[in-house]
Amino acid sequence: MANYNFYDNVYDVVRQIPKGRVTSYGAIAAYLGSKQSSRVVGYAMMACGTANPPVPAQRVVNKQGLLTGKFHFGGDTMEQMLKSEGVEVVDNQVQNFKEIFWDPAIELAL
Repeated sequence: MANYNFYDNVYDVVRQIPKGRVTSYGAIAAYLGSKQSSRVVGYAMMACGTANPPVPAQRVVNKQGLLTGKFHFGGDTMEQMLKSEGVEVVDNQVQNFKEIFWDPAIELAL
């Protein structure tokens, strides 16, 4: 796996987020041992459109639960995708964020 890069690691984590749950860029970065790389996680989400298998990037929000990546989906697509999974969104912010937050450090602990 010499070509396996940070983006691939991010995608592996994001693919494990269950429907109806969300996580943050920072939580993914911290889980991958690169706590200062939350912005790079965001770049990975922007670049994941052609990833196969698909990456549910709509489930990654900022640490306050804001849909900061929504502009890369176009219109209100990110919000609609989350709502279709049962996530309540009001004014571009995930409601009950702490209750539905999926922390890879806990959820993926061995």
